[in-house]
Amino acid sequence: QVHLVQTGGGLVRTGDSLRLSCAASGRIFSSYAMGWFRQTPGKEREFVAAITYSGITHYALAVKGRFSISRDNDKDTGYLQMNSLKPEDTAVYYCADTRASQVLVATMYDSWGQGTQVTVSS
Repeated sequence: QVHLVQTGGGLVRTGDSLRLSCAASGRIFSSYAMGWFRQTPGKEREFVAAITYSGITHYALAVKGRFSISRDNDKDTGYLQMNSLKPEDTAVYYCADTRASQVLVATMYDSWGQGTQVTVSS
């Protein structure tokens, strides 16, 4: 059974940094792309970043240059490093994985983490 467990998140101030982790089990992590999405109340889940199994990265325009996605296949873990955080980054963040090539689309992902709250105060 596939399992994605997220750690990290919390309450920070504008300009601070946070790192989210997503540990995978139950499948061959290195064969899957990993993505990060975020969601605020009343809104659709929004793409943040993705990294393919080969290491190609994609970012939403809103986070490009501030966030960095990475993966450690030896540890079956993906990461989202978030720098220069802004109040508009406040959301519940989710990791997910997929074997699809359309890594920007939430519906293409198979398994999801439990979500973690990130709150950025002004």
